[in-house]
Amino acid sequence: MRERSVTVSESGNGPYGEFITAGHHVLGADERETVGGQDTGPDPYEILLSALGACTAMTLRMYAARHQWPVEHIEVRLRYVRRAVGADGPHDRFERVIEIKGEFSDEQRARLLEIADRCPVSQTLQRSSEIATSLAE
Repeated sequence: MRERSVTVSESGNGPYGEFITAGHHVLGADERETVGGQDTGPDPYEILLSALGACTAMTLRMYAARHQWPVEHIEVRLRYVRRAVGADGPHDRFERVIEIKGEFSDEQRARLLEIADRCPVSQTLQRSSEIATSLAE
């Protein structure tokens, strides 16, 4: 597995504005005005949802191209819901609705739904992860 890294640093755009640098790409992030930010970019959960949506659409496009299926357009709509579940504490839920335009059989549609769950970001979110944190010297 290829190692990936990004750098996040304060942008100076209000108290929560951030620059995200990934390779030669620079994105912004911020919190909404209702929580003290200036809304200069998506919030962290919107970025997480974006990663899941982009990975889903890309994975479906690659699979369809490999099988020469007639995909005209893919759209993924996502929503994050956090809700408490029993004694286990909070449970995170990501809701994903996929619209794929093209002529497909019921079997092909079912297979595309299976493939969506196999995108790497989806798999990462479905298993538990370890976060190792340290302070720089």
